[in-house]
Amino acid sequence: MEKPKITAYLKTHCGWSEGVRAIMRKYDLLYEEKDIIANPAFRWEMEQKSGQPLSPCVEINGVMIPDISGEEVEHYLVTNRLLEGSDAKPDAPIDSSCSNEQHEAMARGQVGSIKFMA
Repeated sequence: MEKPKITAYLKTHCGWSEGVRAIMRKYDLLYEEKDIIANPAFRWEMEQKSGQPLSPCVEINGVMIPDISGEEVEHYLVTNRLLEGSDAKPDAPIDSSCSNEQHEAMARGQVGSIKFMA
């Protein structure tokens, strides 16, 4: 099975974005990550391609899937027979936002100290 071409528009620190990354790690998928926080041009590109401002957005084989969780990415890949499903547990939550503590740390500009809870 040929691995899909994937571009993920993610935030540097975000529960939803980390869920997408966890699926990529779970299946050992190669993907291009475009950090929309570190590079505003990537945010603009994401909004142009997806037609909306919410992230994460993942483009798989040319199909843009906007505002998606890791759980939904996995479902899309399996349903469209782009990979075979696995019962292995991902190494991070794949369907949750940041905790209140993470949001508060981001608001204080302490993004480097944010840790994701499993």
